[in-house]
This record gives sequence, structure tokens and C-alpha cells, in this order.
Amino acid sequence: MSVGAALAEARERAGLSVRQLSERTRIRETVIERFEGDDFSVGDFYARGHLRTIASDLGLDPDELVRQYEQEHPGGDSPVRTSALFGGAAVLRERGRRGSGWTMAVAVALAIVVIVVVARMLGGSGDRTGPTAVRLPAPAQHGQVRHEGAREGRSLEEAFAPGLVVVKVTTRKPSWIAVKDAKGRAIFEGTLPEGRTTTYSARDRVKMVIGDAGAVRLVVNGRDLGAPGRDGQMVRRTFAAGGPSPR
Repeated sequence: MSVGAALAEARERAGLSVRQLSERTRIRETVIERFEGDDFSVGDFYARGHLRTIASDLGLDPDELVRQYEQEHPGGDSPVRTSALFGGAAVLRERGRRGSGWTMAVAVALAIVVIVVVARMLGGSGDRTGPTAVRLPAPAQHGQVRHEGAREGRSLEEAFAPGLVVVKVTTRKPSWIAVKDAKGRAIFEGTLPEGRTTTYSARDRVKMVIGDAGAVRLVVNGRDLGAPGRDGQMVRRTFAAGGPSPR
């Protein structure tokens, strides 16, 4: 008697239909019907497992039934080794772990890039005081700006030219200033660093806003006016042609 015939006989002896045996073993009806017809094309691995399950449910000896199957189907119709299946699963798990590691590395790199970009956007102006410094170009027809360090920037002839106002600013610590001409056009706006001497000149009038009056010293048309105010005080000053002159 073949394996398939033995299965069919045992099922009928147990008074079970194919559907009932399927519900008890969780094996599809079509598979059971094929087994009973000696069709084990589902593969050697699955055939062995299903045969053991069905044999146990019908009261047959699983080992004996599998040995008979091996004798009738040497090598199996479609052999699938357990080691190959589980080995493949291990490979998939390993690939999954590698994929997860790569994804994590990319995420960390992107986070570092974002941090650097944000730091650069927020940094770079920590030493400024007063309003945000904006350096504007100084058109020649509006006025002139000369950064001089510790040198005297203009000759006396230039300082006292008719209608010209010359203001020299020396900083003892950083200070924001804005300088405009008589018509309100910008000559300079920004933060002067510590120890800088800068000369501004314009026709008729020079208007200034100084963010930290105690941080600067003014010399207007050659006359030293000293600090225009107290430390931390914001002041506005206007100097006209013919204004302060040398002592």
C-alpha cells in the first residue's frame, strides 16, 4: 500500500472527510487530496512536515510513514533542505541589519549637516552691540569714509575746507554708529571694532547716531570733543559746517 493510500484509508477509518481533516491539521484540502493521490509536488521539505502532522492526527506512526515516503520517492520531487531555508532567512536578517545600520548612518550624517548649517546661520555676530550692524556703501557725492587706525587721516587744509564737516571717531570698545549727510543719505552704518579710528566727511552737515556714546571719542573739524555721552547711552548728534573748530 502506498503512502497516499495509507493516508486515505486511515482518514476514512477515523470517519473524517478531507475538509474535516484539513480543519484539524490546518493543511489545505487540495494538499491532502494530492497526498492521497501520491502527489507530493509541494516539495520534499513540506511533504515531510505535512505527512508527520497528518500521521499524528490519524494515529499513524509519523517516522514509519516518512520512511515509506522516502522509499517511494527517493530524493523527493522538489527537495528543499531545512538548512537552506533557515540559512536564507539568516542571510535576509543579516541584510536587514546592514540596511538598518546604513539608514542610521545616513540619518546621523544629515543631522550633523543640519546642526552645522543652523550654527552658521545663528553665529557670527556675537560681539556686536546695539542695533544689528549693516555696512552700507558710501557714494562719493554723499560723503567720504576713511579708516585710519592710529593715523591722523586728513590734513588741516581738508578739515577746514569751506562748507566741509570732518568728524573723526576713535573707539575704545566696539560701538554701533550711523552716519548721514545733510540730506539724510547714509554715509556709513555698522559696528566699529575696538581701537579703530575712522574719519567721515560731508558737505554742510553730518548727522550721527551712536549706540554706545561712552565707547567713542569724537574730533570735529579738528576739535577734540571727547566722549559724547555715558557708557551704554545712545545719542544723536548733528555737526554743521563752521561748527566746532580747533582751540
